[in-house]
Amino acid sequence: MAIIDLGELRHERDPEELPRPPCSVGRPLRVALVFLMVLATVVSAAPLPRREVIALPAAAGAEALIADDLYLVVEPTGLNGSQRRLDAYRLPGGELLWQLPVPVPGRYWGMSMQDGMLLIAGYEATAGDPPGTVTIALDPATGETRWQQPGSPLPVSGGGLLLETGDEEQGRTLRVVDGCCGRVRWQAQTPAGQFTFRATESGIDRLVLSTADGRVEVRDASTGAVRAEADLWEPADRREARAPAEGPEVGVQVVGDLLLTLRGAPATVTAYDLDGLRLRWRTELNEAFYASECGPVLCFQGRSEELQAIDPATGRQLWTGRGWIAWSSRDGLVATRANSGGAMQLDVLDPVSGAVRGELGRWEMVLPSGLDGPVIGIRPQPGGGLLVAELNLTTGTARPLDVLREATGGCQSIGYQLACRKPTGGYGLWQLRP
Repeated sequence: MAIIDLGELRHERDPEELPRPPCSVGRPLRVALVFLMVLATVVSAAPLPRREVIALPAAAGAEALIADDLYLVVEPTGLNGSQRRLDAYRLPGGELLWQLPVPVPGRYWGMSMQDGMLLIAGYEATAGDPPGTVTIALDPATGETRWQQPGSPLPVSGGGLLLETGDEEQGRTLRVVDGCCGRVRWQAQTPAGQFTFRATESGIDRLVLSTADGRVEVRDASTGAVRAEADLWEPADRREARAPAEGPEVGVQVVGDLLLTLRGAPATVTAYDLDGLRLRWRTELNEAFYASECGPVLCFQGRSEELQAIDPATGRQLWTGRGWIAWSSRDGLVATRANSGGAMQLDVLDPVSGAVRGELGRWEMVLPSGLDGPVIGIRPQPGGGLLVAELNLTTGTARPLDVLREATGGCQSIGYQLACRKPTGGYGLWQLRP
């Protein structure tokens, strides 16, 4: 069903009165002036461009997500305990493609296209024990179930999917399977301890496991082969006797080609080559809760809202800032003021100096369906609806695109198309004006 949005009618300024030609002007010019006046009348009377808004159904409480060109809705649990249904609609037209009962009862939080399959990930509904994760692979054209396995999916560089089950206390099972059919390429049981990985643009390529006594192992995600292993903890950091609930004494993270260990407060940060586990540098910071890649520098975020930037080659501290929470985008370093509720105050920082390049203002960044599309921001508009803008994360500027009077939030973007909740129920798909 398509709804035509005529937009907002605006009063056009009356054309200025043409000056009266002098008496010496002949008939050809008078004819031309009459023609121009008629043309101006026709143009001013032309209707405003019409905008088509596609209505996308979703009942209250339904889970709605977009995966590539599919709009997917998992209907809410029925009062009579009936099996939930998954509906798929083709975008941008909104035509119903298929419907099917959800194969496994549970709460679904992730839908994506990988290796030609539609992957649905969620928490399986089980009685008693904490719910486990489950992944279901469907044929995107028909909805037919291709395979189902425990674990949540992560794409692997070079093809395949990593499925992980278990936890830090009991140990884990790691499996890499073919996306087409769920065939297991390799699997391994790991002891209790921390688990992390390196994610690249093409998928995960390294897996890192560390135990409480300091044994660290780096695996190739595609083959499962061990690339490096070493005992990295100092004697004082080993915690065999500590209760697992107290958490690890040493945190392990992977950023770029570095494996980082973070211990204590003030924090000692030690960097190793990821593939060889050779010591690169060690530095002391006021505090370091977690590390992240911020373009050409490493960012360390503290619990007290302190942000510190480190040279990844040497460990030298470059700058510090308080009150920032920062993350890297494909175009720059974006920071938000800590404790800014609702729409966040967004700024663009220079990653090398920490200087503010631009102040974007308060925006809620929209979840994109891909990595190569525009960065879209929304915020409530006085009188109702949403103001929509394209955010430039290099210059720190916001370019207004549209005002959607019938949108309330919960938006996802597909390039310059925006799907948002409507106050009357369901979603609408708007074509933005780039």
